[in-house]
Amino acid sequence: MARSPVPNQTGKETGAARVYTTLRNEILTMRLAPGTPLDEVGLAERFDMSRSPVREALVRLSGDGLVTILANRSTVVTPMDFARVPEFLDALDLLQRVTTRLAALHRTAADLAKIQEKQKAYEKAIAASIKLRDSLPMIEANYDFHMTIARAGRNLYFADLYRRLLDEGRRMLHLHFQFKALDPDISVEEMARDHTDIVDAIERGDADKAEECAHRHAEQFKGRFMQFMDRNLTAGVPLTYNRRVSREKSTTTAE
Repeated sequence: MARSPVPNQTGKETGAARVYTTLRNEILTMRLAPGTPLDEVGLAERFDMSRSPVREALVRLSGDGLVTILANRSTVVTPMDFARVPEFLDALDLLQRVTTRLAALHRTAADLAKIQEKQKAYEKAIAASIKLRDSLPMIEANYDFHMTIARAGRNLYFADLYRRLLDEGRRMLHLHFQFKALDPDISVEEMARDHTDIVDAIERGDADKAEECAHRHAEQFKGRFMQFMDRNLTAGVPLTYNRRVSREKSTTTAE
């Protein structure tokens, strides 16, 4: 969903915008973990304002898919269903291929200029994210880049479906960046290479190559994210069992 412009005409609207921006950033960077309860009273105290602008901010976040308003009117940070991550990644791959292919076929000169502008902005955002170890600049610039391509494809249905996937995947992209940031050789060039190849194919109007680059980009994200998942799922597994077995074998041999 396209982000609404931040209103600033009244104190109430400014307060709601501040709550929205702060909570949104904390959710995207996982400082507010999936499933965390969001209490209106507690948030009103935290931001030193009434519950009305807090409620307005939560409604906007719900529209972004970042919070879920439950039947009992309580609100939580939208959970992440890691069991369905493979399904999400397959869908992302398909929609990314379709929207990128259509952009190569239907983009105008004005569309291409916007795509190139968003690619340059993405490279600057990557540099900022690497320097600050903050995923937010990269998350926002990545969204803008891919949605600019989707709109250039001239199919509103595909673009809307793709937008929903990109919105849902923002927190996954944060985790992906956190994993990549562990690499001491991380660089802007390496992180932006797939985007550069996509732009080049769209510029040349090569639909097959554009789709191929989009697929490779999705596959690399899938591979890195699954590596992150494997790293974190196994990180807490105790390794004392093997040492105990080794001692038992040594005792048996001595006897």
